[in-house]
Amino acid sequence: MTWEESGARQIATIGPGLVLLVGAGADDDESNVRRLADKLIDMRVFGDDAGRMNVSLEDVKGSALIVSQFTLFADMSRGRRPSLLKAGDPRRAEELYLAFVERFRERGIETRTGSFGAVMRVAIENDGPVTLVLSTDDWPTRV
Repeated sequence: MTWEESGARQIATIGPGLVLLVGAGADDDESNVRRLADKLIDMRVFGDDAGRMNVSLEDVKGSALIVSQFTLFADMSRGRRPSLLKAGDPRRAEELYLAFVERFRERGIETRTGSFGAVMRVAIENDGPVTLVLSTDDWPTRV
């Protein structure tokens, strides 16, 4: 991933791991952040010795590249221009984004980030491919 900030080109790369495009909605809070981060770290999405998705990011000692992406909240249900009204307030969204990143680091995951709110060019080499969309909307706890 590369981005420019104040004329200086920045680059963040990871090896095997997860690239996470993360947006915060108006109703998100710290409990959503911790729960989603832990779920992602513990998800069994990496191949075991038999090639089955049975191993977590933590198990493979993988890395995370976490990119802020408010446009995930784009509503295209009307017209041809995306409405971004469902995205969270930028200041609050940045706090939640940083808390999300910090949770990965607390759990011992090597974590790289972009710069919140910056225009970034992201390149992803997908091994699999496995692409998942997770949301905290309507996320009931199962017993």
